[in-house]
Amino acid sequence: MYTPKDYKHLIGIEGLSSGLLSNHFSLYEGYVRNTNKLFELTDELHDAGETNSPKFAELKRRLGWEWNGMRLHEYYFENLTKDFKEPDKNSSLYKKIIAGYDDLNYWLEDFRAAASMRGIGWTILYYDRQDDCLINSWINEHDTGHPAGCAPIFVLDCFEHAFALDYGIKKSDYIDASFKIIDWPAIEKRFEQAISLS
Repeated sequence: MYTPKDYKHLIGIEGLSSGLLSNHFSLYEGYVRNTNKLFELTDELHDAGETNSPKFAELKRRLGWEWNGMRLHEYYFENLTKDFKEPDKNSSLYKKIIAGYDDLNYWLEDFRAAASMRGIGWTILYYDRQDDCLINSWINEHDTGHPAGCAPIFVLDCFEHAFALDYGIKKSDYIDASFKIIDWPAIEKRFEQAISLS
């Protein structure tokens, strides 16, 4: 069983109100509860010998939505900080961004363009282990569209619940604010972990 992580230390972060964050934390906690409930229900059906039932199949299908809703929110909250620092130009992540995008601003522009697209979803910087490169990707739903074999490095929630309370329909203002609170050391560490598994 999974326990919701505590992200209350983010209250007071620049650009995201405490009301928005409190609502967002509650939403995340719901994904954790539902993930646990799905495991509990599928275990019960498994024990009852009902793995061929439509109920079991639908619960298994639902797991990707709840699980990814839980995990992507954890990645998102964990790559935010009150103590912003510029990226370390000597880090492996910075060097990989430069290798793939020529400069940091070009990467940011490309990421911003993906995040600014109409619709709900996530914008994620992925590391493709097979080809040893970074790609910015738009994910429409939690459970669909993730590039196979790629590790999420930087995750931005682009669902309305992540910004509408503070920014209304001005998603671009939310994206700009988000770039001022990226926890570069956290995503550099995430990248180091991803390449160590390659």
